[in-house]
Amino acid sequence: MANLPDITDAVFEDEVVRSDKPVLVDFWAPWCGPCKTLGKVLEGIAAERDDLKIVKINIDDNQEQAIAHQVMLLPTVILFKDGKQLGRLQGGVPPRQVAQLIESH
Repeated sequence: MANLPDITDAVFEDEVVRSDKPVLVDFWAPWCGPCKTLGKVLEGIAAERDDLKIVKINIDDNQEQAIAHQVMLLPTVILFKDGKQLGRLQGGVPPRQVAQLIESH
């Protein structure tokens, strides 16, 4: 399993917006049970793919990006490419939905 890098509001622009690959951002919080489950799924996907960057951002510590991207429910994953949001999933979703989001873009 790949350990997903934690990013902050301060590096969001560099890590996500300016990335040369699509980026799946996992908006999560330590107290969120479904976030932990989804995190394991994302670690598995990250271990299998080198054409996609997957990062996580703790919204308790980094509220700026959560507000900017209207994250109202946890977990929320948003797929970005060239700095633009391509799609999102919210709540505890099955692994196949995550795969569908990635494959559809």
